[in-house]
Amino acid sequence: MQTTPRVETIAHVIQLAIAPVFLLTGIASMLVVLTNRLGRIIDRARLLEGHLPDLTGEHRALVGDDLRMLSRRARHINRAISLFTLAALLVCVIIAVLFVSAFFARDVSYLVSASFVVAMAALITGLVSFLREVFLATQSLRIGPH
Repeated sequence: MQTTPRVETIAHVIQLAIAPVFLLTGIASMLVVLTNRLGRIIDRARLLEGHLPDLTGEHRALVGDDLRMLSRRARHINRAISLFTLAALLVCVIIAVLFVSAFFARDVSYLVSASFVVAMAALITGLVSFLREVFLATQSLRIGPH
């Protein structure tokens, strides 16, 4: 027969869940940065697309190049947002599994470990996508008259 978890057990689980909660806070902060960047990319693309019908020749080609670059940047940011969201979901799963395991006498260490490793892989890959977008942004930066 299953026994009800004691308050000490639940307190211990809460202590274990604190680190993933801080990780969630960091992921949420990065998601804010990423969504802001995506919003700026979308705003810039819409502005350029609005001017496109009025342009001809070299100016049209330059705006077309800018739009292609913005599209590449948006894909990288979108990928990063997806990966960071996946990582956040996995961290939430870890927290839930830790709490549920307090009620059942099951060894969940493999599930928690695997979820954490996949969450870290998603974070690393998301950061690489973000870094790639930043490189593209600085590569396409033009300052001054052209």
